[in-house]
Amino acid sequence: MILYVNGDSHSAGAELVNNYAFADDDPKHKHLGRRPHPDCVPHTYGYKLAQTLDAVFYLDAESGSSNARILRTTQQFLQNNRKQDVFVLIGWTSWDREEWLDKDTYYQVTAGGTDSVPAHLEEEYKEWVLKQTMQELDRKQLEWHTKIYELHTTLQDAGIAHLFFNTYSWFRSHVQQCVDWNNCYIDPYNESGTYNAWCLQNNHKPVGYGSYHYDRDAHTGWYKHLLPRLTDTTHDVNIKTVRSETQLRVIE
Repeated sequence: MILYVNGDSHSAGAELVNNYAFADDDPKHKHLGRRPHPDCVPHTYGYKLAQTLDAVFYLDAESGSSNARILRTTQQFLQNNRKQDVFVLIGWTSWDREEWLDKDTYYQVTAGGTDSVPAHLEEEYKEWVLKQTMQELDRKQLEWHTKIYELHTTLQDAGIAHLFFNTYSWFRSHVQQCVDWNNCYIDPYNESGTYNAWCLQNNHKPVGYGSYHYDRDAHTGWYKHLLPRLTDTTHDVNIKTVRSETQLRVIE
């Protein structure tokens, strides 16, 4: 079985080692570009889950990722691995983020106004940042509620086990109606269900002053929080080919 994990910096393990977010933050790994730093990966919740479940681990998360990139790369992976036994685990990111395609390169942009884009896109980016109002955020939230639900139903119809959670944003109730996710989404309509809120509720601290990323203990805790959802037979998303619960070796 392949445990496929996608998401943003929280799933990529940003800053778990030496403040690295991308592999190319380290001169030794420039050739890896925006992929997660290889020294950070073993400390991520996804890696720990794969080790416990005796699964092949495939990490497709990227720091600063938009949901558009998460959806695109997830669909590409599934298209290329149609005959594989895959469990899809996704931590969805903030609704404001977008993915821009310029020539052959994808750029991830956020409302923070600090992203690097080609010179000919800088003015367009500045104008776009100014348009990211609460009304626009509501529109994007509704859009992503629809798109993520479509992915859920596609995976469900194909018999592909999956589990979603929100990292920071959540589906605020005034924007859309709640739908039944068949136990495949962790508390999507409440802030308390997000990874960020869970970390705060469980007294996990950011890795440093001004950082939004949590430390290795938080990843270990989140892995333990997710594990029952993947192994408990009372959940529809459980991995039925996993070793029995009594044989699982929980990683500290």
